[in-house]
Amino acid sequence: MTDPKEPEKGGVELGTPNAAPPTGTMSTRRLRSEDYNDYSSTDVTPEGSPPDGMNGFVHPGPYQRFGETNGTTWYQTLIHLLKGNIGTGLLGLPLAVRNAGILLGPLSLVVMGVVAVHCMGILVKCAHHFCNRFQKQFLDYGGTMMYGLESTPISWLRTHAVWGRRVVGLFLIITQLGFCCVYFVFLADNLKQVISTANGTTNDCSPNRTVTMTPTMDSRLYMLSLLPFVVLLTFIQNLKVLSIFSMLANMAMFVSLVVIYQYIVRDIPDPSDLPLAAAWKTYPLFFGTAVFAFEGIGVVLPLENKMKNPRQFPVILYVGMTIVTTLYISLSILGYLRFGADIQASITLNLPNCWLYQAVKLLFSFGIFFTYAVQFYVPAEIIIPPLVARVSERWGWLVNMLLRVALVSVTCVLAILIPRLDIVISLVGSISSSALALIFPPLLEIATYYAEGMHPFVIAKDVVISVFGFVGFVVGTYEALVELIAPATTVGNGTSAMGP
Repeated sequence: MTDPKEPEKGGVELGTPNAAPPTGTMSTRRLRSEDYNDYSSTDVTPEGSPPDGMNGFVHPGPYQRFGETNGTTWYQTLIHLLKGNIGTGLLGLPLAVRNAGILLGPLSLVVMGVVAVHCMGILVKCAHHFCNRFQKQFLDYGGTMMYGLESTPISWLRTHAVWGRRVVGLFLIITQLGFCCVYFVFLADNLKQVISTANGTTNDCSPNRTVTMTPTMDSRLYMLSLLPFVVLLTFIQNLKVLSIFSMLANMAMFVSLVVIYQYIVRDIPDPSDLPLAAAWKTYPLFFGTAVFAFEGIGVVLPLENKMKNPRQFPVILYVGMTIVTTLYISLSILGYLRFGADIQASITLNLPNCWLYQAVKLLFSFGIFFTYAVQFYVPAEIIIPPLVARVSERWGWLVNMLLRVALVSVTCVLAILIPRLDIVISLVGSISSSALALIFPPLLEIATYYAEGMHPFVIAKDVVISVFGFVGFVVGTYEALVELIAPATTVGNGTSAMGP
């Protein structure tokens, strides 16, 4: 039985740096390797032995692996965990609360956060169980799912256990490329608004000030205009270079969030007119956006594996996700209270059209642009190497570049076909994020421990969570598609509806 091969969600910071060759680039030799393996930042040989110079290590326990003296500290791991969970989904949560209600929305976010963190804990626990059982240094999400199916008493599932790894890998690809689609729509939304109000932009940041919108090209043309630049960005395959861009993106988004917070906490109007609970028809859209925001489960195992002291990870996980949940709830409530029914698909689109907040929109767009390359790295590493390995070494580099162009173009085309930021976020959340974050982990726990004996309450709890995730998957996807085909709701003043 071989080690799992799929890398986890995330980019440079999220546990894949050592997956690159010694030179820091993805070489043609590596791409053509028939036995391509990505050990998700664990320097081990395919046989599972520790690297040279690591003699004397004993078999790892459930919270141990062969050590990395240059592993991440608890502080670095916490920063990476926060980065892996904070992105465009955060900016869409105020609209999600509008779709659920000022009371029901935040309460649902709390429940969603608790369940999502619990599922992350389930994944870590099951991975530790199999690492200890099979004396593995590290297992990724797909590998853990494969071993879980091999542990079930159902012979058919044991025979087809490898499909557990393949299905998880498929959903990881869908999720990551879905994020990239969201980035195209987000960039087009914000750039269109900045450009259309450029002539009327002044230093006056009064919310009552009216700015005349200059007619500009359709948002879909903005996406096409961005396509060549995004393609060139994804040609960068050096992880060290990507890490620099990722750091700049983190700084840009942090500064933008600080400025956004200081604006929305001022002059909050009377919230008495806001509904405590919205119509149930829009609640599935809330579900999709919320699970999209909380879908950081793919970064969990790579981060734990990279730590100097993995025993600290459970505490870091709960502390980090508490911070994330607090940030989600505070921005969603404050944003909805501040803008009410006029809240748009991204809260940045509600900011005044003065130079300060125009700069915030551009700064956050700058961060999202470079984050595209980090998120794109994972599906590229899963899809491209096996395909390039099928051609001669002479054509390997060219095929690699063409495949990158094709993948980026697919995300751009999908964004053009679904040019509403709120809908594309809800679709990605409902289709793929719900599976990875809510449906699979409870089923994995049952598969892992059922043969060893489980309390009926634990089984019932896991079934309830998976059913909840599956219902959200079906209903959320259906409502998002219905809203896309025949819009029944208005978003703010219609900017994010992305009409011609």
